[in-house]
Amino acid sequence: MVNNSFFEEQKEQSLVKSIIVAKYFDVWANVIINTQKKYPQYPQKIAYIDLFAGPGRYKDGTQSTPIKILTSAIAKPDLRDRLVAIFNDKDENNSKTLRAAINNIPGIETLRYQPEVYNEEVGDEIVKMFENMNLMPTLFFVDPWGYKGLSLGLVNSVLKDWGCDAIFFFNYNRINMGIDNEDVRQHMNELFGEERAEELRKKIRNKNPEERELFIVEELCQALKAYGSRYVLPFRFKNDRGKRTSHHLIFVSKHFRGYEIMKDIMARESTSNMQDVPSFEYNPADLLPKQMLLFMLFRPLDDLRDSLLQTFKGQRLRMQKIYEQHNVDTPYIKKNYKDILRQLYDEDIIQAVSSKGKPPKKDTFGDDILVTFPKRIKQWQAVK
Repeated sequence: MVNNSFFEEQKEQSLVKSIIVAKYFDVWANVIINTQKKYPQYPQKIAYIDLFAGPGRYKDGTQSTPIKILTSAIAKPDLRDRLVAIFNDKDENNSKTLRAAINNIPGIETLRYQPEVYNEEVGDEIVKMFENMNLMPTLFFVDPWGYKGLSLGLVNSVLKDWGCDAIFFFNYNRINMGIDNEDVRQHMNELFGEERAEELRKKIRNKNPEERELFIVEELCQALKAYGSRYVLPFRFKNDRGKRTSHHLIFVSKHFRGYEIMKDIMARESTSNMQDVPSFEYNPADLLPKQMLLFMLFRPLDDLRDSLLQTFKGQRLRMQKIYEQHNVDTPYIKKNYKDILRQLYDEDIIQAVSSKGKPPKKDTFGDDILVTFPKRIKQWQAVK
């Protein structure tokens, strides 16, 4: 049962989580709706499903994610006519409060499909229901208090259909404590898969906290990827003192475009970056003054430079392809690639021409620029 004090005041971490989800929903909805308009013969609906929705507002009056999503939909005619919103919370008080909060949203009556609020336990029955449905394009958000109800089966039951993406809040503290706990062994097996969970238990024995976290999050991401061609992107939240990880927000999509959109959103919500490479982390400690000398000793763009020259040695391809082929499962965003390629071009290490056969414009590097990488490492090693 969720401690009711959780909803008394919205912490910064919860606000950032809500911002990330709401921003992605807006961009995702635009992409899906524009695609639907090209094919009017198909159903013109999209869905937002939140199975652990909470009461809708914190006691200090701050909107939680469901209210933000609905408020956004009301303001946009195309979204207003298409959105099917489904919310659930097993706590009856939460579901009642959420219904009241939804009914009090100005303009809620303008939604073509009125939001539905349920009061059900999330388990195998809901998984089976989704597995047997052909879902409309859906953004699926799962934010359990701990881990009960969160499973690979649940995420997979939604992601199987076109246009469906998932975002879930991964309570690292609870799962880190639970992975070796026999009392919740079944829950852990459902989250990671039985075989993977057993291997994970072996891997993390006698590991320090940082190593444990890396193994646990990596195994979860690999488990999600194992069910087909998927893009998985984690965003870490540190506790108030910035010392320990509390949660990860995990995004899963079958399409690179969704991955790219979310990566840009998470990059903007990161509290730190080094050489313009985002941390993909919200850490309250990052908001305090830093010793800039120590901060700049880590230079991730140098690693990107080396990696591009090694990976694409002797190849000729456009900037957009370089970015798409290389950036997955890295912290780099498109701007990082353009900055490094521009630098390499200015140093005469790579060749680059536009689609019209002209050199790149000064201080820019367009998506269509055709890049030729040197064949031999010595050609660029000497420059460094």
